Amino acid sequence: MTQSNIPRKAATFELIEIAGPAGKLECLRLDSAWSSTVGIALIAHPNPTEGGTFNNKIVHTLAKTLSRLGYVAFCPNLRGVGKSEGVHSRGEFEPDDMAAVLAYARSQFPEVTRLTLAGFSFGTLVQSRLRERLGEHEVEGMILIGPAVSRYEFPNVPKGTLIIHGEEDEVISLQAVLDWARPQQHPVVVVPGVGHFFHGRLTQLGEMVDKAWRF
Repeated sequence: MTQSNIPRKAATFELIEIAGPAGKLECLRLDSAWSSTVGIALIAHPNPTEGGTFNNKIVHTLAKTLSRLGYVAFCPNLRGVGKSEGVHSRGEFEPDDMAAVLAYARSQFPEVTRLTLAGFSFGTLVQSRLRERLGEHEVEGMILIGPAVSRYEFPNVPKGTLIIHGEEDEVISLQAVLDWARPQQHPVVVVPGVGHFFHGRLTQLGEMVDKAWRF
């Protein structure tokens, strides 16, 4: 462990506002738990029509895990969610919101080049569509939890994407995820006995992400 990544005391979420294409976006920011920042992580929440916001437990688990690995995490409420302005568009324009968050993050951390895109459920669609817009070497990796592949026209994602899905997911079937992943030759990490929201298994989820993302 180098001097630059000696852990600090636990970081706490800070509520900030970011100018988005449809108005202001409220966003939770969690700074790196290290004495330096090694990367930027953008984390997208689940479906807002079913109560999904940046206060989702899986969103927080991802943010805290990546913070402990040296990332600063940005978790926005996308358009029409919470106090964020605009109207929910089922993933059509939400990637524009996330692109605005990325631009803001880069303005705050211009020296940081590593970028991770993470999302849960609906948020996996947003991040996958944002990924299509970015350059080949612009993103170091993606983390998709419970990808909503059967609910939307879902794009392909790059090799090396971490895909984690519950065996007993009652919202997006495991079979649908395997059928989407198979032609792309993506491995899928299946968590036995787990539903869509990983109830009682969030610690395990964080440990899996930590192990996969510990460079």
